[in-house]
Amino acid sequence: MSLIRRIPLFDDLPADLVASVGNACCWRDYEPGELIVDFEDTTTDVRFILFGSIRVLIRMASGKEVIFGELEQGDYFGEMAAIDGKGRSANVTALERSKVCLMPSAVFVDVVTSHREIARKVLQDLVARIRHLNLLLTEQHFLSAAQRLYAELIRLSRARKDPLTSAILHNERIITPPPTQRDIAARIGSSREGISRELSALEKQGLVEKTRGGLVLKDVASLGALVSPGFCTLA
Repeated sequence: MSLIRRIPLFDDLPADLVASVGNACCWRDYEPGELIVDFEDTTTDVRFILFGSIRVLIRMASGKEVIFGELEQGDYFGEMAAIDGKGRSANVTALERSKVCLMPSAVFVDVVTSHREIARKVLQDLVARIRHLNLLLTEQHFLSAAQRLYAELIRLSRARKDPLTSAILHNERIITPPPTQRDIAARIGSSREGISRELSALEKQGLVEKTRGGLVLKDVASLGALVSPGFCTLA
């Protein structure tokens, strides 16, 4: 079976095109920490993650970073450069060993413009990313660094289960593996020292707890209320 069939975006690609599209692509392996795409790189291919995970960020000459997020198996990136032909808008780095499909921009554009269902999926993905960036921009303008931290902790977390019964614990969530303070700072536009102070304060309040397996949010509702009313229902 062609590896193209392992890319969710192309579930609806007609069988007679799978081989030709696959033959136009190349496949590369990346090691943890390896740069996949650099900021303002002039390449225009679209890249699909077959397995592994990558991080999208902006790295300034001063050494500071702004993390936009992570992508995993089935996700893709680089479609903006394929559409407008301009330089890459961010750095992309492998977080773990990853296999990536490189699809020439001309092939990607031809497939998208020729198949309505694939075009619809691409548009939905673009809209989702715009909404996420709008949310982050809004938070930067209207929330304090502490509030942005609380919001990001909730977004990064997932439901926590009781280790004995496997039942989902009410109002508790966990971030595992726990993010570094530097990474959290790069996500919300703060400093590592500021993150350290706020996490210590949250621990004293009993809202977070550091465990061997991760960072536990002990009271998600209260943490969300510190951001804004009803925030937890949106997270």
